[in-house]
Amino acid sequence: MSEESSEEVLYLIVCAAGAAADVGRLVAMAQEAGWVVQIVATPSALDFIDVGELERQTGRPVRSRYRKPHEPKPPRADAMIVAPATYNTINKFALGIADTYALGVLAEAPGLGIPVVVLPFVNSALAARTPFRRSVEDLRADGVRVVLDADHSESYPWERALAELASDTV
Repeated sequence: MSEESSEEVLYLIVCAAGAAADVGRLVAMAQEAGWVVQIVATPSALDFIDVGELERQTGRPVRSRYRKPHEPKPPRADAMIVAPATYNTINKFALGIADTYALGVLAEAPGLGIPVVVLPFVNSALAARTPFRRSVEDLRADGVRVVLDADHSESYPWERALAELASDTV
């Protein structure tokens, strides 16, 4: 549980992919399930999301950079979902590269025992690449749940990420 409240805090890491525009759907589902949602966007994702609307929906600022010393600390995450997760973010996460705030938060999560679910938004050509397959294997070895069998043919399966998280925290 977070120190700020008795509710659990879900960090939703959003990457720059087409589905990001609809991330408010996952926010609503998570809130319905009782989570306090903190959006953490990659710098490129800021162009894909409605920051103002997400801040209104969550009641929290969308984070995309490290805080300045005078700024308050965000609540500690009880769990994290990376969705939509891009090829770039997945590979960097697996390698421990922390060159953005979002990746820095992710890099620490497995070592802190924070459950992480990754819902890739990667085309079949990139998903077939050896670096991607190796990254998925490495993340799974760290206890990260990577959902590869999600069907993206109709719409992005936001609910699948939350279901995986629920099965991980039971």
